[in-house]
Amino acid sequence: MRFGLFMAPFHPTGQNPTLALERDLDLIEHLDKLGFHELWVGEHHSGGYEIIASPEVFIAAAAERTKHIRLGSGVSSLPYHHPFLLADRFVLLDHLTRGRVMLGCGPGQLTSDAHMLGIPADEQRPRMDEALDAVMALLRGETVTMQTDWFTLQDAALQLAPYSEPSLEVAVAATISPTGARAAGKHGTGLLSIAATTKQGFDAIGTHWRTWNDVAEQHGHVVDRANWRLVGPMHLAETREQARKDVEYGIVPFSRYFTHVLPAGPTRGDTASEIIANVDEDGFAVIGTVDDAIQKIESLVEESGGFGTFLLFGHDWASPAATRRSFELFAQYVMPHFTGQLRAPQRSCDWVTGSGGEFVNRAANAIMKAIADHAAQTQSG
Repeated sequence: MRFGLFMAPFHPTGQNPTLALERDLDLIEHLDKLGFHELWVGEHHSGGYEIIASPEVFIAAAAERTKHIRLGSGVSSLPYHHPFLLADRFVLLDHLTRGRVMLGCGPGQLTSDAHMLGIPADEQRPRMDEALDAVMALLRGETVTMQTDWFTLQDAALQLAPYSEPSLEVAVAATISPTGARAAGKHGTGLLSIAATTKQGFDAIGTHWRTWNDVAEQHGHVVDRANWRLVGPMHLAETREQARKDVEYGIVPFSRYFTHVLPAGPTRGDTASEIIANVDEDGFAVIGTVDDAIQKIESLVEESGGFGTFLLFGHDWASPAATRRSFELFAQYVMPHFTGQLRAPQRSCDWVTGSGGEFVNRAANAIMKAIADHAAQTQSG
């Protein structure tokens, strides 16, 4: 299993946005050093919380600061962009990052964004599907002529082939509706199940897989669970009590914001204690320890039948210092539990410590022999 962060990001109003964006970049550097495999960054244009307007610009800045972590748009809102220009920009990023970029696609989460652009909310998903048809054809190197009621392509072909072979990785976001899973199946892309830990999203996991798989089969594609990513929020500390105290820092404004963004927000309650209790009851997030995180991921594996990557859902529930500590705990103990990196060192340790003192005795005997040999050499000299 691989691990990463889905960063919208969520920054409460009332703080310096320049510094908030700088903290995001610092955090990505930190994740790169901790061994996280990938990061997905969102696109939003209203609300004042999710303040990255261009994933491509942000990814370019992050790429210069990191060495290993892969960087994706989480997601690019396809109805807001001419598909030729979007594909062209990501091919450029693919070259600039030497293959570390990924294109995440979606219809646009905030209907307030669509409103400002004059796009009816019920047109966002159909337009995403139309744009994705064009983007995928362009990335395959095809020459595309296509006319819709909102964009035109005429003998359009990208002047650069992707750096990645055969192309850069593409994934489609899915929350509750089957639209994302259908689009991913149609084009043979990866799938981002963003709301996997919400009640509705958890119930939809099986539907996502069946839809993705069935539609892919109809279009001659074979889906791979390794290309399925599930997203869920976690905040870890040494104890559950400390974790819950940490998130009192910012969970209330986060909850209030979401009541104006989604039809059924992921949190319930007015006070921090109410929200934390309800989050725990609903299973939306882990606010607890390393063991709690492992148990949650194992339950997602069981419910889904298996997936390739778990993405932590980014949030500002805790202070920057406590948030960094949470990621450190996750990287130190949770990630190696699922990647199989704990077994070999433990087996070797058990072998040495279970020897009953044999290796210590050998070391002692070798030291005594060296002393005796030195004494004998001194006397004979």
